[in-house]
Amino acid sequence: MATQFPDTPKVGMVSLGCPKNLVDSERILTKLRSDGYAMSADYAGADVVLVNTCGFLDSAKEESLEAIGEAIAENGRVIVTGCMGKEAEVIRARFPGVLAVTGAHQYEEVVGAVHEAAPMPPNAFLNLVPESGLKLTPRHYSYLKISEGCNHRCAFCIIPALRGDLVSRRPDAVLREAEKLVAAGTRELLVISQDTSAYGIDIRDEPRMWHGREVVPHMTDLARELGGLGAWVRLHYVYPYPHVDRVIPLMAEGLVLPYLDIPFQHASPRVLRAMRRPANDVKVLERIRRWREIAPDLAIRSTFVVGFPGETEEDFQYLMDWLEEARLDRVGAFRFEAVEGAAANALPDPVPEEVKEERYARLMALTARISAEKLQAKIGRTLDVIIDAVDAETGRATGRSKADAPEIDGEVHLRDAGHVAEGDILRAQIEDADEHDLFGTPVIA
Repeated sequence: MATQFPDTPKVGMVSLGCPKNLVDSERILTKLRSDGYAMSADYAGADVVLVNTCGFLDSAKEESLEAIGEAIAENGRVIVTGCMGKEAEVIRARFPGVLAVTGAHQYEEVVGAVHEAAPMPPNAFLNLVPESGLKLTPRHYSYLKISEGCNHRCAFCIIPALRGDLVSRRPDAVLREAEKLVAAGTRELLVISQDTSAYGIDIRDEPRMWHGREVVPHMTDLARELGGLGAWVRLHYVYPYPHVDRVIPLMAEGLVLPYLDIPFQHASPRVLRAMRRPANDVKVLERIRRWREIAPDLAIRSTFVVGFPGETEEDFQYLMDWLEEARLDRVGAFRFEAVEGAAANALPDPVPEEVKEERYARLMALTARISAEKLQAKIGRTLDVIIDAVDAETGRATGRSKADAPEIDGEVHLRDAGHVAEGDILRAQIEDADEHDLFGTPVIA
């Protein structure tokens, strides 16, 4: 007679915000799956729903509150975690029926709340989970979080209040996770944190053994070790500290992708000082030139804030001139938005909304032109492309070059590519380009 096991409780997940939140969601789901819980793809099938919130901007907070409201309306049994967990009273005031509220990266508290809300029945069958854990991204790329928190105190940011000061992971733990991900099929590792360049400064005197050799907890050493695992390694959220110069040769050697995600935020020294950020723009331009001499294919992406309190037309024009000279490959911009608890809220001379909009439009037009010019220069070249999606019916595929991170940068659209598979890394001949994307065809070996 076959043994009858009781139904396993099912957990639904809504994950909002940045890739760091996504990694938190993956860790939570991995632990719950290893505890025997099943996953639900919809509200109706879930015994409890987790909402991992973002609280960086007021607009993100409102999106999080809307997601909580939707989960309560559709399911009724909701646990809230993530950055907005710091504002539990706000959440409970609006949604008194939430079962629990926990803060960012409080994995044990979240799992405990699930166990209490949807207890595992006695003797439930526990399915094994893959060593790489459960993922919310495609199999062929994975986010690798190397630290939590941040030691900076930028005037517009409340991340340290939400996530605390820098806490770096042990290098052997990071490498062990990366190795498991690669063994499970990951072709691209996207290294993330609040400040990747600061990795290890809190544990600098704690080197660890990895495969018989000592690894120092430092950005450069970690990048070199990750580069030996056989996957693409992409560095995000890199502050331009002096030691970043030592990573560029690793890119020239092919150990790390020639890609840097650097949140410059502005160029005007006066605005940068008001933001409480480094303000030596001339040296930055010199370093960018030097980096491109070492790694000519280096792609730099960045984000900028327009309309910061006190920003004058002269400050904004300074930024525009700087961008014209820097010729960054990928640029995103944000109109300044007051965030509750941020020091910038108390600064004088707020910029009118219509001026913010006008400056934002001018900046995006400039950076779109620069992007188009840089992509036009790639026509006729043969580039490595990682495939994200394939349409067998049309024979078309979508992928990314080494200069493109998923979701935030451009894409490479390929024709005559019905024979390729998701996760393949192949050579492609570039035939055309627009402001953001490349177009081409696979090179048949």
